Parts: sequence; C-alpha cells; structure tokens
Amino acid sequence: MSPFALERWQALFNDFGIFGKAFLYTLGISICALILAMALGIVFGSMSASKNKILKGISRVYVEIYQNIPLLIQFVVVYYGFPILNEHLMLSAFWTAVLCVGLYHGAYISEVIRSGIEAVPRGQLEAAESQGFSYRESMRLIILPQAVRMIIPPLTNQVVNLIKNTSTIALIGGADLIFTAKSWSSGNLSFIPAFIAVGVLYFVLCFPIATYGRRIEERNKDSYSI
Repeated sequence: MSPFALERWQALFNDFGIFGKAFLYTLGISICALILAMALGIVFGSMSASKNKILKGISRVYVEIYQNIPLLIQFVVVYYGFPILNEHLMLSAFWTAVLCVGLYHGAYISEVIRSGIEAVPRGQLEAAESQGFSYRESMRLIILPQAVRMIIPPLTNQVVNLIKNTSTIALIGGADLIFTAKSWSSGNLSFIPAFIAVGVLYFVLCFPIATYGRRIEERNKDSYSI
C-alpha cells in the first residue's frame, strides 16, 4: 500500500485524538521551559552585562557549558544519571524536559539579553547610577525597557527553537508529538501521514511566533533608518 494511500489518512483522522493530547503535552513543556529559560536568561544576561567580573565569569561559565554540550546528553544525564546518585532526584519525563530545555535555552536567551543591554548606550547606565539607582534598579527601570525592542526578534527565534527542541523528550519516552507519531505509526506502518500531521502541528505553533519576530524586526529597521 502506498504511504499516501487514502486508508492511511483515514486511520490518522480516526485516531487524531491522541495527537491532540500530544500537542497539548508538547505545548505544556514549551510553556514551562520558556518560563524557566526567560528567568535564567534575564538573570544571567544582566550578570553578563554588569561590571562585576565575578558575575560576568559565572554567567560565562553557564553559557559555555550549555552552548557546547548537546541537549541529548543533558537529557540522558538528568533522566538516567541523577536517580543513580540519589533516588529522590528521579524526575518524570515531562519535568526532565522542562529542566533540560529551560536550562539549555536559558543560556542562549541570556546572550540575547546581554546583546540587547549592550546595545543601549552605556552612558544611560552611568547616568542612572549617578542619580542613586542601584545596578538592579537601573536595569529594571531604565535599561531593560529600552533593550526589549531590540531583544524581541532574536528572542522569537529562540522560542521557536525551544519548541522544536522539546522533541528530544521522545528519546526518554515522553508522550510528545514525535514520540506519539513514532508509536502510532509503528503499529500500522503509516509513518508518512503521522509525521506530516506532526509537522503541521509544529508549524501551527512556530509560524505565528516567527512571523511576529520578523514584523518587529522590520519595524525596528524602519524606525532606525534615516
């Protein structure tokens, strides 16, 4: 039977409910991981842009570790390695994905935050500190609000990558879209319809975010052009 045979597509639509559950599962991981990644990105991005060499060093170590170790290794270490060290460190597949993807993309987002902060003229930070603002207050009230506009386009790229990287959970048995497609199609050999459907669902999640980022980028170009 052809991989594009009508019967295979009918079987897919009959069982589409399990893909809907997998879609929500993937969406849940993406939202929780993004919250963690944003929190880490803001903290470490601010540390990286500070004058304090120790804070900059700590941020650099975090970024280098997570940017230079494949995400798959982090999944294996956390999911299989941590319980060997201590049984209380056993995490579900869902929370392993949230932790690993959040930490991994937190490093990339911190670099986006750092670049945005450094794009704001340094004199503004010095002026704020001369007026009695602490470094934290200067960042929160003056620097970060200006940096946000420049941060959004590269940040949306990171969000799209984060959503796609949640698929790594399939390697440890999480019930995400990729794992569901593989499990469902292995029973009836309808791999093509299953993975096309999953591709469409990822597209539904990622395309609006990527489009929004491009529009903000175009607006920024128009604003800064003479």
